[in-house]
Amino acid sequence: MNKVIDLNKPISTMELPNYNIVKMDFIKEKFIQLKESDRIKIDLQYPKLGFENAVNKAYIRQTAHEMLLEALEYLPEEYCFKILDVWRPFKLQKELFNKYSKKIIEDFNLNDLSEEDSKEFISKFVADPIYDRDYSPMHTTGGAIDLTIVKQDGTELDFGVYFDEFTDRTETDFYEKNDISDEIKKNRRLLYNVMTAVGFTNLSSEIWHYDYGDKNWAYYTKNPGLYKGVFEEEEIIL
Repeated sequence: MNKVIDLNKPISTMELPNYNIVKMDFIKEKFIQLKESDRIKIDLQYPKLGFENAVNKAYIRQTAHEMLLEALEYLPEEYCFKILDVWRPFKLQKELFNKYSKKIIEDFNLNDLSEEDSKEFISKFVADPIYDRDYSPMHTTGGAIDLTIVKQDGTELDFGVYFDEFTDRTETDFYEKNDISDEIKKNRRLLYNVMTAVGFTNLSSEIWHYDYGDKNWAYYTKNPGLYKGVFEEEEIIL
């Protein structure tokens, strides 16, 4: 029997993190390789999109994996999680920044902005990764996860955006602030509430992105971060 929470509770998001006030207190924790099941579908996006440094395996920290399984207990039985991205090597993070920066500059006509202003705008969607294992990009820690919800037949719920789309609609509370679609609002509330119920935090600029143990989570929960960056697949301990 599924656990019960108010799945229609309005989304209440916070500002984007300020990492200057984040503290880290690292622990050593193994990774789990996520496997498909009746209620977890794996559809890693970056290998499909042809990124050179993408990996075909879904690695996640052990505690984050346990929390994901607990979140399934809140999710109605007719639905499944679909995993879009979990751990990334540092090289992929850098590749994403380089490719997406060019696209954002083109899509938003940023060519006339100064380099500083352009970087500030781009950082709302993708951050320039700094090679620092202590304050590493979230997905290199194994504590960040990108996911959506699908029906048992694989049909995706409508969230109003595509993965890695560059628009204000990716903001988690966009449909709360702009009363456009009750269906999309309900679907977003479902994902947000089942994930935060078990202790994940949400990156407010991305409806699909949830964190545990990394610097995003540390900022929002006011706890020290737990996970260092793991920058290459060969470093992962299962």
